[in-house]
Amino acid sequence: MKTLGAGIIGTGWVSEEYVKAFQKNPHCEVVALCSRDAARAKAKAAEHRLQNCAAFADPADMLKAPGLDIVVVCTPHHLHVEQGVAAARAGKHVIVEKPIAISVPSLRQLDKEIRAAGVKSIVSFVLRWNPMFDNIRAILDQGLIGKVFYAEVDYLHGVGPWYQLWSWMAKKEYGGSSLLAGGSHAVDGLRWFVRDEAVEVTAYSNTSRQNPLKYEYDPNIVTIVRFAGGAIGKVACSLECRMPYVFNVELFGDKGTIRNNQLFTTEWPGQNSWAAIPAVLPDSGDVSHHPFQQEVDHFVQCILNDKESHANVADTYKTHEICLAADISAAEGRPVQLPLP
Repeated sequence: MKTLGAGIIGTGWVSEEYVKAFQKNPHCEVVALCSRDAARAKAKAAEHRLQNCAAFADPADMLKAPGLDIVVVCTPHHLHVEQGVAAARAGKHVIVEKPIAISVPSLRQLDKEIRAAGVKSIVSFVLRWNPMFDNIRAILDQGLIGKVFYAEVDYLHGVGPWYQLWSWMAKKEYGGSSLLAGGSHAVDGLRWFVRDEAVEVTAYSNTSRQNPLKYEYDPNIVTIVRFAGGAIGKVACSLECRMPYVFNVELFGDKGTIRNNQLFTTEWPGQNSWAAIPAVLPDSGDVSHHPFQQEVDHFVQCILNDKESHANVADTYKTHEICLAADISAAEGRPVQLPLP
């Protein structure tokens, strides 16, 4: 079976997980690394004993590397569209870290170019492969809580100068907003569980009184989403909270309720308390905690079997659209209809 050559643009924190995931996949080999400083790319290749890996300082040069099939874009957010488009035009399958774009025009551009190129894509909403997420989807598939009418998914992750991405993430030009920088994981989780089209978004944002961390955007936002089938959802996102990392999922259905890894259902006669389902929870902001291996393995199978991923650019476009609509709503003080005009 064909070995797929992978190239990674960016040699920071997240790239580490992609290198390890490709090394463990039997159908892949890392053949190229790209960093602004080629010496960093060479050092990363040496660190992981990548014997057939070329180092580059320019993504355009990397795209010409022989044997390259997959390109991973894990650079600062404002570079994702430019580099993703270039990879697609070069005929490479594309993995793009979230957020894939920080503006509506650039979001549309990447989606259009991926479709036109006919390459496979995946957006790294890596929590879709978290074991708790898997369990929740199985519970929903079995109808144990019935039809979801209200959902809450919260991303509460206080970050500051101690965080590896802090130097650029807090800047509006690079990070975008609190939802795009981090809370998009919760927005994607909301979509993943409600399984319906969002039609309206209303949001409110703020910062603490003194904004001591000097975010260039409001680091706290509450987003209300109305879905076509009547369900409503809420996403709370705070990058300024003083507390350990928390990712909450609460789903209220007409036959029961899910609270993270706990289930109550009227479908089980005699149940009078929560049933706990042991699983690895999404309870850490450390990228090494997240299931990059499962994401990469899934994408490789999509390529080998000529199938689209459920987390491709076309699907996760809708997650980003909710985030961008929420930012518009919070800034202009009004509900925003979807799809965006």
